[in-house]
Amino acid sequence: MAQIIKVLKGTKDILPQNIELWHFVEKNAKDIFSRYGFKEIRTPIIETTDLFSRGVGDTTDIVNKEMYTFEKSERSITLRPENTAGVVRSYIENGMSRLSAPVKLWYEGPMFRYERPQAGRQRQFHQVGVEMFGIKQPSADAEVILMAEDFLKSIGLDDLSVEINSLGCPKCRTEFKEKLKSVIKPHLNDLCEDCQTRFDKNPLRLLDCKVPECQEIYAKKEIQEVIMSDFLCDECREHYSELKSYLDKMNVKYSENKLLVRGLDYYTRTVFEIKSNNLGSQNAVCGGGRYDNLVEQLGGEPTPAIGFAMGMERLISLLEEKEPQKLDGYIVSNNTQEAFLLAQELRSQGLNIELDLTNKKFTKQLEKASKVANYALILGEDEIVNNQVSIKNLKTGQQFTLNRHECFKNIRHENFQNNK
Repeated sequence: MAQIIKVLKGTKDILPQNIELWHFVEKNAKDIFSRYGFKEIRTPIIETTDLFSRGVGDTTDIVNKEMYTFEKSERSITLRPENTAGVVRSYIENGMSRLSAPVKLWYEGPMFRYERPQAGRQRQFHQVGVEMFGIKQPSADAEVILMAEDFLKSIGLDDLSVEINSLGCPKCRTEFKEKLKSVIKPHLNDLCEDCQTRFDKNPLRLLDCKVPECQEIYAKKEIQEVIMSDFLCDECREHYSELKSYLDKMNVKYSENKLLVRGLDYYTRTVFEIKSNNLGSQNAVCGGGRYDNLVEQLGGEPTPAIGFAMGMERLISLLEEKEPQKLDGYIVSNNTQEAFLLAQELRSQGLNIELDLTNKKFTKQLEKASKVANYALILGEDEIVNNQVSIKNLKTGQQFTLNRHECFKNIRHENFQNNK
């Protein structure tokens, strides 16, 4: 017997019994994002490696440690670890800057990062996210945060908390970085290897470190005083203040978190996270922010932009399982050819119909029907001769016989009554 080939570590099959939740989340994403005027975009899973090293940032763990990169025809290619860079690339390449602002795009699909698999974190994972281009005002920040909340509430996550922060612009952030480095430098040798690397390349990322020893150092009074200081320039301070005013007006509950910097290099000004307290444990389910320099950084015209992404595996882990959707009908018959004809008639009219392909006994077919369908469509010899169908409601046990051409209309009517 040949050896069984198993799924790669860090990847999972999404099985039929689990797919209902995925469809539910995907449908709600399409419905809510469309309501706000966002259009779906689908970018390739593979991109040139340079897109991510330039876009995501060569100081990030994603680029340094986690990307799946390979050489093909002397070109370096990477499986996308996130999708903002790909959407920005498409925005530039396809001339979307010529469209009337704002350009609103949303996406859903698999991403790939080589990291240690754990609960809710896989090497192939799925994200749903949005990107908005062309609006510099904080009204855009407020809209994407509000839309993210609406989407999360639509799938049943209503115990939410929003955290916001402003990273400022490159101009006002430079002085803050130097102050931060000056108070951290005496402790540099006690920091983890990643923080020592980030110290010169991107000191803001120090605040994102999860190593307990580093967190203890950053909690020291003199370091906290710098972290909590107001370093924003007048323009950035006004932008941040207006955002809070919008959120207050829309009754969005939020808190300010000075340690919130996000894990990617392209963020400017507003960054935010949304956490869910469902099932008793706090989980970050959405993260995003402004990236006003990324379009220009990747070769486009200067363009303000903002977006967010959500991990679908994390979302689904917080939702209650859904019952598999049942078929409209299951045909019970020992005349497979006639059953096929009836099935195709009803399928062509939009019903979900299955039939027995192996000519099992009636009792076995009825048993199968009761598990997978709302109605058993019985097609015995008498029904075939009289061009009729007997319909059995598998929930109530009620059964009636009618002409074959009335079958579709009655099932549709019964389904409507049951779903009211």
